[in-house]
Amino acid sequence: MRNMKNKVIVILGPTASGKTGLGIQLAKHLNGEIISGDSMQVYRGMDVGTAKPSMAEREGIPHYLIDILDISEKFSVASFCTFATEAVEDICSRGKTPIIVGGTGMYIETLVSGKLYETETADEGKRLEYQRFAEENGALALHARLAELDPVSAEKIHPNNVKRVIRAIEIAVTGGDTKSDLEKNLKANKPFESLMLYLTPPDRETMYSRINKRVDIMMDMGLLDEVIRLDKAGLRNTPTASQAIGYKEFFPYIDGEASLTECVEKLKQHTRNYAKRQTTYFGHMEGLTPVCALENSGESAKRICEQWLKTL
Repeated sequence: MRNMKNKVIVILGPTASGKTGLGIQLAKHLNGEIISGDSMQVYRGMDVGTAKPSMAEREGIPHYLIDILDISEKFSVASFCTFATEAVEDICSRGKTPIIVGGTGMYIETLVSGKLYETETADEGKRLEYQRFAEENGALALHARLAELDPVSAEKIHPNNVKRVIRAIEIAVTGGDTKSDLEKNLKANKPFESLMLYLTPPDRETMYSRINKRVDIMMDMGLLDEVIRLDKAGLRNTPTASQAIGYKEFFPYIDGEASLTECVEKLKQHTRNYAKRQTTYFGHMEGLTPVCALENSGESAKRICEQWLKTL
C-alpha cells in the first residue's frame, strides 16, 4: 500500500553552493513548488543581501515564505515550522511536490524531524543568566554544565555554539527530559517523509572564491542602497531582521566610521565564516544525500528525480 504521509524534497548547503538553481530544476521536473528555508528571505525589502531569487530567476515556479513579513516583525524556528507546514500541506493537497530550499539548518532540521521542543516560552531571565555565565566564564564552562545535564547532546553540540548549548540546557532544566531523550521520542513521529539533499561544498579555496564573487555581484546590484534604505526604516532596532549578514556590516560606513572597501571585506569575511558554520552544522545532520555543488544543476536534477520517483 502506498504511504500517504506527505513527502518533501529538501535542498541544503552552504551559501553560494547553488541551492536556488537546483531547486528550480527539480521543480520543473517534478511539478514542484518551492518553500524557502532561509530565515531572512521572509522579510520584504531584504532582497539583494539575502540573495532572494528574483521573479525572473524563479521561472514561474511558485515560492513560499518569501516576502511575508515586515522587518519589524519577529521570526523564529517556531514561526518557520508553522508557515512551512501549512505550505507543505497545501502543495501536497494539489498533487505537487514540496521542495524546501535553504541554508538555515536548525530551522529545516526542526521542521522535518518534528523536534519543535525549542520552546518560545523559555524563562528569559534564565536565558540571560546562561549568556552572562558564558561571557564571564567562557563557552567551555557553559558547555561543561550541559555535559553534566545531557552528555549525549553535549557530544553533538560544539562548545562555541552558545545559543544551541543554552537551548539544550533550558530543555533539560525546565522540561524534565533531556534534548537527546526528546529526539529519541520524536524520531518515530516525523511529520514528513523527506529526501534530504546536501550540496557538498567544493574545496575551501573554491568555496571562498564563489562567496567573494557573489558579494561583488551584490554590490553591483545595489546592496549598499538597499542597506541605507532599510537602515532609515529602522533595521538596526528590529528583533530578527537585524541579525542578517549583509546589512550590519555596512553600518560603520553609514556612520562614517569605516570605508566602503573595509565594510565590503568585512562582509566577505563574515559570509565565509557563516558558510563554514553551515558546513559544520550540516555535517552533524543525519540522513543527508550528498550532491556535488559544482555539478551542472540540470544533470543533478535528472539523477535526483530518478531517486525521488522510487520513493513514491
